[in-house]
Amino acid sequence: MNTMIFRDMSYGVYVTTSLDGDRPVGCITNSIMQITSDPATIAVSVNHDNYTNSCIAKTGKFAFSILSENSDPSLIGTFGFQSSREADKFKDVDMEMAAGLPVIKDSCGYVVCRVIDTMETQTHTVFLGEVIEAESYGKSDNAMTYAYYHKVVRGKAPKNAPTYLPEVDGKDTPSTEEKKTGKWVCQVCGYVYEGDELPADFKCPVCGQGADKFKKVE
Repeated sequence: MNTMIFRDMSYGVYVTTSLDGDRPVGCITNSIMQITSDPATIAVSVNHDNYTNSCIAKTGKFAFSILSENSDPSLIGTFGFQSSREADKFKDVDMEMAAGLPVIKDSCGYVVCRVIDTMETQTHTVFLGEVIEAESYGKSDNAMTYAYYHKVVRGKAPKNAPTYLPEVDGKDTPSTEEKKTGKWVCQVCGYVYEGDELPADFKCPVCGQGADKFKKVE
């Protein structure tokens, strides 16, 4: 079975959020789709290991912000490669509250939903939500697709992502390109830096990790 064909399917990149009491929480998701138009309903798949999963279940609400190609790549590192159990992911993030839930302003816009049903799989919960609020920030930026994230941002999928492929995302390099000298790979998110040497003060533009988290590809 050639699972690489899954990469030809269309996905977006979203920050899905909820609340832990009064504390904002969130994670990166890419498996979101509109199910019906009237009433507008949305389905989102969230891994059981994501802390946001249990928070959505408790509050009965979720929101998602649609990242654009020009959204700060560090949002993916913050919300995709850390856990809300330990980290305050919203620290230093430009956000606002919409219908009682946190949303990211550095995005195309947001949608807020009330959970009306769920479906459990072995690893993920699919939350079905009725839209109660939605807004565009009026930007002309293209929405970021997962293909853009892999090919341009050059990141790999978190292990909790529905689209995680161990044979690709579990390797040191995020693509099947021929390995070359002068390539340094972030061991957290898979970002590839190309150059003669990796600067000692270099920070990964995707997850914000320092040079000590990079491994040279021989």
